[in-house]
Amino acid sequence: MTISFTLDPETERRLLALAERTGEATEDLIRNAIANGIEDVEEYFAAADTLKRIESGEEPVSSLADVRRRLGLDD
Repeated sequence: MTISFTLDPETERRLLALAERTGEATEDLIRNAIANGIEDVEEYFAAADTLKRIESGEEPVSSLADVRRRLGLDD
């Protein structure tokens, strides 16, 4: 997919400085930033979904003491 957009001058300056510092192409830095940003948003929504299931009682929750006991770590 090809996407075209315009960066504000400060973001462009920072991108170019980072590219110079790392030796990476600006396109690679942008691609990685987008991929990491998407991953962060996906993780946020997965966590929010899990929290909803916990709050509704659909997702079981264990205390640390219960987990330690089940794993035999209380000895």
